Amino acid sequence: MQYAENILGTIGNTPLVKINKLTAELPCLVLSKYETFNPGNSVKDRMALQMIEDAEADGRLKPGGTIIEGTSGNTGMGLALAAIIKGYKCIFVMADKQSKEKVDILKAVGAEVVVCPTAVEPEDPRSYYSVSKRLGEETPNSWYVNQYDNPSNAKAHYKSTGPEIWEQTDGKITHFVVGVGTGGTISGVGKYLKEQNPNIKIWGIDTYGSVFKKYHETGIFDEKEIYPYVTEGIGEDILPKNVDFDIIDGFTKVTDKDAAVYTQRLSKEEGMFLGNSAGAAIKGVLQLKEHFTKDDVVVVLFHDHGSRYIGKMFNDDWMREMGYIE
Repeated sequence: MQYAENILGTIGNTPLVKINKLTAELPCLVLSKYETFNPGNSVKDRMALQMIEDAEADGRLKPGGTIIEGTSGNTGMGLALAAIIKGYKCIFVMADKQSKEKVDILKAVGAEVVVCPTAVEPEDPRSYYSVSKRLGEETPNSWYVNQYDNPSNAKAHYKSTGPEIWEQTDGKITHFVVGVGTGGTISGVGKYLKEQNPNIKIWGIDTYGSVFKKYHETGIFDEKEIYPYVTEGIGEDILPKNVDFDIIDGFTKVTDKDAAVYTQRLSKEEGMFLGNSAGAAIKGVLQLKEHFTKDDVVVVLFHDHGSRYIGKMFNDDWMREMGYIE
């Protein structure tokens, strides 16, 4: 009989799926690493479990403890699933720009959710970085995860996502493209792939309003680059320790409008019902067109599921309000 001992046994081993219509203009084969097949419907299940297991192993997370984290939703879901199986409580802190669905989904799996304003500086006591840190200090028997600086985040992708992509492409991958937020996925996968073949190019997708692209190109953290943006789950106004800029070959920035429009196009033209960052990622691949040849195998990672964006990118009234469609 084939079965998993519990839901955590179904994390990983997600399929590679060819993209056909949206990439017809490209000379190369484009494959998506389709992470919505994880039980929490996102890539973050991998690192959530790794971070919990490592914290249990070294005593940071104790039996009956409370897990506290600032999340845009998906890491919270992964942590919540593991917490249910392992017997922990969860308190998650989110910025108010995240979709209502993400808040409701976290509550549905038993987490407590605290919502904070988006449009404040990271150091502001009201920011979701500050609030999650403070709750971690104030709550007895708690563990503050800090996915941005927690090395177990990148480790999870070095151990699982990277090797899966290498095996599934039979070592033929030439480019890996992925949205960058905490940096765990690009750094962990990138490190593994470059160890197998240093010629593989690692490209990050950034958004306007985020500091990554300019910092990578100049080494300057430019606060003038920072302003509020709509795209969820990628870009940052801080430099997480998990972003290994030495592994990344380059960034391309995608507009909020293009990310939203291409999220809809993936659904309607490829049957791929995915989150906002997938739209940004596939548009980023198209922007990188001149870097690809006919022999290349490009793998783009799609983070999460469309169900989390029904009120936004899949709502034509919202899209019209934002000026993204006529």
